[in-house]
Amino acid sequence: RRVHGGPLSHCCDRMAANAVAEYLTSAAVAVDSRLHATEYIEARLASLPRWQVALVGALLWIVASWVFSVVFHRVPLTTRVRRAFFRFLRTNKVTAAVIEAQIESQLDKMTLPFGSSDQEQSLHSLPSSGLSRQSVVKIAKERAREGHFDWKAGRASGAVYGSGEDWTEFMSTVMEEFLWSNPLHSDVFPGVRKMEAEVVSMTLNLFHGGPDSCGAMTSGGTESILMAVKSYRDRALDRGITAPELVVPASAHVAFDKACQYFGVLIVHVPVDPVSGRADVRAMAAAMTANTIALVGSAPSYPHGVIDPLEELSELARKHDVGLHVDSCLGGFLVPFAEEAGFPLPLFDFRLSGVTSISADTHKYGYAVKGTSVIMFSTHALRRYMYFVQASWSGGIYASPSLQGSRCGAVIASAWAAMVHLGRKGYVDRTRRIMTAAKRLEAEIKATPGLFVYGAADTSVVAWSSNVFDIYRLAGELTKRGWNLSSMQKPPAVHISITLRHTEPGVIDTLIKDIKQVAATLIASGEGPADGSASAVYGMAETIPDASLIASFAHAFIDASYRVDTRVKAHVVE
Repeated sequence: RRVHGGPLSHCCDRMAANAVAEYLTSAAVAVDSRLHATEYIEARLASLPRWQVALVGALLWIVASWVFSVVFHRVPLTTRVRRAFFRFLRTNKVTAAVIEAQIESQLDKMTLPFGSSDQEQSLHSLPSSGLSRQSVVKIAKERAREGHFDWKAGRASGAVYGSGEDWTEFMSTVMEEFLWSNPLHSDVFPGVRKMEAEVVSMTLNLFHGGPDSCGAMTSGGTESILMAVKSYRDRALDRGITAPELVVPASAHVAFDKACQYFGVLIVHVPVDPVSGRADVRAMAAAMTANTIALVGSAPSYPHGVIDPLEELSELARKHDVGLHVDSCLGGFLVPFAEEAGFPLPLFDFRLSGVTSISADTHKYGYAVKGTSVIMFSTHALRRYMYFVQASWSGGIYASPSLQGSRCGAVIASAWAAMVHLGRKGYVDRTRRIMTAAKRLEAEIKATPGLFVYGAADTSVVAWSSNVFDIYRLAGELTKRGWNLSSMQKPPAVHISITLRHTEPGVIDTLIKDIKQVAATLIASGEGPADGSASAVYGMAETIPDASLIASFAHAFIDASYRVDTRVKAHVVE
């Protein structure tokens, strides 16, 4: 103003002065109101005995705490109200009967994967004198042949990764030596202990672990993820975080939801990029709070097979000093060999300084027998949070690295044998065959009228949908043709995880032909695309048309899987 003095400056001064005067007046009124309110409250309390004042104060504190816990509960209020409402419906006799009838109807429409319902071969109690070994083997072979899908001919998505008569014989020969071994007793079975240590070490080498990196073997990808979340939670507790939160892209594996439910961690789902299907780093950054204990990225994701922007997530994790878990359970024994196989990928492992843990399943593309995975940590200090130790038990000091106590040494031996036998060259060759098949299928689907590919087939998973017809109809028609693909949801899609079986001559050719034929038929029918109201069943081609029945249906579905005679209607809604 001093430099540019004039009428305009004087006008601005007057406006500023008026604004300040108005602010001071309103502030004075507010202060005066608070003083009057304080005097009124003091006058009212002065007429009450002290014990009543204390009682009223305590009651007000209790009510305020209750309101705060309801409004700011870790589970949203709307979710809790919805749960309470459906709990009421399930316990009411009239509505429960209606719900049960609807569930029966849905289960009847599905191709339940429970095998034979031959009552003559159903065992409800122990045989009185036992069956002969020949009879037991005969029944076992018959049970092994049950099922509607010829997975040996490559008709299933994922499910079986390492197979073939020669490989089966090799695995069986190695495992036979360790059928009765238990790594919990490492002094009794030191050979299994060494095998496990070598599997972990070789896997760390594949993921460029540093000198302080370490890991352990688990029973599968879910347990590896559980152990990672437990480690981050316990470290957070040591750091003074009592309400830990895990920020994940919506495409992250459901095992993270299970881990958070088990360990009392709030999981924050962040929508992925709608075009690429990859994690939205900016949205994940916005979702972080002072209680965030770790971020999650996939290499690749299960639904759409894309690799998240892990370099950006690594920088975000480093900036906020939180963990970053890379879920490579599905592609853990593909991504380390992809570049050498002719398919370069962005960095995905401990070469990124923000990556603090990685999970990789040896029983998928590692070609071991089911029941093994590796969880890796960037430091020994972080791995120790995974351990369980009880020093005061009357049975002695008990310590275990993961959820299991006793473990089967035979499956560990199978992972060791697969890795040592295949070597780097063997894995590179298999990776090349699988990723070549995936890229070919991706290109053919893109060229098919009415279909589009979600994201990209970064490794072995190809996911596709349609804006022209109901993609679940396509999945159903392919099921009739003997294919067992997996249905996705939110958004509706179908995917296949390519395995060695699909690289056999003619398998992909037949799948492409069937997809094109079914797509053409559905386009000609004139039906519109899926409206998103149906819900897909994990790992299957099945869907549930009525989304409101999801929880009840899922419970009944699991209950049904434990029925000896699958013809018996026993879908009890509790």
